[in-house]
Amino acid sequence: MSLYAVVLAAGQGKRMKSKLYKVLHPVCGKPMVGHVVDTLNEIKVDRTFVVVGHGAEAVQQYLGEGLEYALQAVQQGTGHAVLQTKELLAGLAGTTIVICGDTPLVKAETLQTMLEQHHAEQAAATILTVDMPNPAGYGRIIRDEAGHVLKIVEQKDCTPAEALISEINSGTYVFDNAKLFAALAEVKNDNAQGEYYLTDVLHIMKSAGENVQAYLSDDVKESIGVNDRVLLAEAERYMRERINLSHMVNGVTIIDPEHTYIEKDVKIGADTVLLPGIMLRGETVIGEDCVIGPETEITNSKVGNGVEIQKSVLLEAEVGDETHVGPFAYLRPGAKLGKGVKIGDFVEVKNATIGDNSKVSHLSYVGDATIGSDVNFGCGAITVNYDGFNKHKTEVGDGSFIGSNVNLIAPVRIGNRSFVVAGSTITHNVNDNDLAIGRVRQENKEGYAEKMRNKLIARKNKS
Repeated sequence: MSLYAVVLAAGQGKRMKSKLYKVLHPVCGKPMVGHVVDTLNEIKVDRTFVVVGHGAEAVQQYLGEGLEYALQAVQQGTGHAVLQTKELLAGLAGTTIVICGDTPLVKAETLQTMLEQHHAEQAAATILTVDMPNPAGYGRIIRDEAGHVLKIVEQKDCTPAEALISEINSGTYVFDNAKLFAALAEVKNDNAQGEYYLTDVLHIMKSAGENVQAYLSDDVKESIGVNDRVLLAEAERYMRERINLSHMVNGVTIIDPEHTYIEKDVKIGADTVLLPGIMLRGETVIGEDCVIGPETEITNSKVGNGVEIQKSVLLEAEVGDETHVGPFAYLRPGAKLGKGVKIGDFVEVKNATIGDNSKVSHLSYVGDATIGSDVNFGCGAITVNYDGFNKHKTEVGDGSFIGSNVNLIAPVRIGNRSFVVAGSTITHNVNDNDLAIGRVRQENKEGYAEKMRNKLIARKNKS
């Protein structure tokens, strides 16, 4: 049987008070609607239809190809939104999930179990419900003595007894597709809002004698629909807890989960230790047996096995096995470190490859460069890569020694096993095994320091 999904993503989200459309607000680094689509992909939905409205172009640009889109130009309720997929979906046999694009916490396991119940009970519709400790503002699920769903009653229409019911409608549904569109054809908008409500479909189905079920989730967090910044922060916290828990279950040690921020698509190997205050973002991959942190930010980077990174920032960088980075290092896009490399404090690397077992221990800048293996890059040494118009490349061969406070003026090549004396400014290539000195000759003027001091004192007194 074919499985379809309709994602409701047309709302502007006025309560967010933002230029960014609601479903594009990120939760743990990924837009809310992205989480929803990922969940649908996880349960192998055959075709997903996204109903767009406000920010349609931006939503489609983010989600890209592989999905089908329907435009709700004027928002007239959830039933009206689903109706916009009629030309694409109405004639198809199968099962359809309807889910909101601002519910990033709904889990794939929940939808899968809900689908299994729906098919086992041969239901026309199944509602995802949760037991809400404080159900104020939510539609209540009214069941008969046998537990069958009778109706959904909105908060404003509840009797005192109904208001005490804690089982609420989460806004996620599973439908027999043909019966869904048959019922939608009968939905009216004769209500205070003048809108077509999807919940009216359930009443229409019950009146026709159809079987309407409810699946009660044991996780109240799944019901969160993000409508403002407060709920956005709440969803972020719950998603972070879920992500951290999954990594810990898979063998990652997180010293302080409340102060560890890992985005959804990050992958981490077993026996890696995460110290407090770290942020792992994007599609970062971290190997096994690493120690990361404290206070480290890594984005879209690849880190090998046995790596230690302290108080540093990595952006689109690659770090080889057994390498040490930091503290206070900055690896910018294009930084590629080999195995056993040391990058020390206040070192910046950009668009540069550093070979195995090389060391850039402190206070250096390495940009637009290829540094070989077993190279010692001295304190304060830099590659001078920019002439005001263009970037130029520096090459340093294997086994070379670059002394402290050396300026390598690119384009320049330092050969293998060469030695560049501290304080040199190098403007010409250095051959293999050569020693290079590029200093102005030192000149000492006897007693001149005292003369300079006297001149300065006189000038100061005169002023």
